[in-house]
Amino acid sequence: MSVSAVAIAAQWERKLPPLVRAMRPRQFIKNAIVITPLVFSVGLAWHLSQPSTWMPLAIKVTVAFAAFCCVAAAEYLVNDVLDVESDRLHPRKRLRPIAAGELTPRTAQGTAALLFCAGLALGGALGWRVLGIVAAYTLLMLGYSYVLKELVIVDVLTVALGFVLRAMAGAVAIDVKISPWLYLCTILGALFLAVNKRRHELLILGEGAVDHRRILSEYSTQLLDQMSATVTACTVLAYSLYTFTADNLPANHVMMATIPFVIYGIFRYLYLVYRRDEGGSPDELVVRDKPLLACMALFLMTAMALLAIFRG
Repeated sequence: MSVSAVAIAAQWERKLPPLVRAMRPRQFIKNAIVITPLVFSVGLAWHLSQPSTWMPLAIKVTVAFAAFCCVAAAEYLVNDVLDVESDRLHPRKRLRPIAAGELTPRTAQGTAALLFCAGLALGGALGWRVLGIVAAYTLLMLGYSYVLKELVIVDVLTVALGFVLRAMAGAVAIDVKISPWLYLCTILGALFLAVNKRRHELLILGEGAVDHRRILSEYSTQLLDQMSATVTACTVLAYSLYTFTADNLPANHVMMATIPFVIYGIFRYLYLVYRRDEGGSPDELVVRDKPLLACMALFLMTAMALLAIFRG
């Protein structure tokens, strides 16, 4: 998706009813992490060549995706109600429906309750284990909105753990065993994004950063730079180890061919954060930057092809 495509998507979103906009549908892409276990189990390309195999799996993954979209939308509504005053101090968040006065808190809270129930129901349709993970994610995000976002370091760890729970739900939904390394890579990758988002908030808001998000008073750009460097190194190392130690990957270690894509993607993101002062909206940045988008596409195609050839 190019810059113009992102602009078109934003323009289209502004035409939606305030209630729908408050659910932040463009950020539902984050829930696509539930697909990761399917891609890295025996290869999505192999499944696509076996209609009787991939159709049931695709349905289950879609239901899991929908469950997390419902819970995430509910969480956005709850969070915006709680942060309505601080959001009005942010150059972009002040335009959100609740902060702008387009949507009443009461309507948002009632809709959030319904969405939470819908998400749990969809999770339950996939079995009690998926229901448990969706419930755990729901409680974690509510805990984040009310308490955890005010605890230094815990705030970014909570966000990262949310991504791990999504990946776990995807694995449980299709009943595949996933290497612990993949979960480690997921939490490190999410930490990488969260830490750099905090850094961007500090820089863009300046002296008003604390008024918008109180926890930012506990951070500094120097601290976040150190955290980013540590997480970056750990992410590259963890993924590299994953490619040649995971039991569910080809025994000839051919998946190591995907390591350069991971390194380039991380370095490209750091370039955008440190040289172009971006990183406030990771979901938008990923689809707006053409080199980064191309890297992700090549990574996925290479991984799928290797898994299909050497496991199919």
